[in-house]
Amino acid sequence: MKVAIFFGSKSDTDKMKKAAEVLSEFGVDYKAYILSAHRAGEILKQTVEQVEKDGCEVIIAGAGLAAALPGVIAGITTLPVIGVPLECISGNSNGLGGMDALLSIVQMPPQIPVATVGIGNAKNAGYLAVQILSIKYPELKEKLVSFRKKLASDAAQTGIDVAL
Repeated sequence: MKVAIFFGSKSDTDKMKKAAEVLSEFGVDYKAYILSAHRAGEILKQTVEQVEKDGCEVIIAGAGLAAALPGVIAGITTLPVIGVPLECISGNSNGLGGMDALLSIVQMPPQIPVATVGIGNAKNAGYLAVQILSIKYPELKEKLVSFRKKLASDAAQTGIDVAL
């Protein structure tokens, strides 16, 4: 079970770390890479091809602004790619709050899909990767089912007899 996490800038590390935390929680092996689709296109292509050879099964890619990274990766591989639209760093703020990245990732051309989670929601990208992998790995599916049961139980406890 392997997931590769890509993001284009070191400044996105804290945001993308949330996907890694979810994967770790479920015992899923992953590797992370900081590579820009615009500045290091050939290295990105070689790295994606290498993670495929190494047995990677799902890719998570976070990007802001033009957010080309998830789409470029999807154009290189047939593995499922989960895009995480990111708000640009405060020093580079364009006032769009990540909407530019969201639209860039979600509006992929036909035949080259990228699954897309909410702006800055790398955690959900991690959960989606776990769901995809659970189709193949029964032990992971058991962990996921148990996790969901606990979520439901916790939610039921919070919603009962609420004092306002």
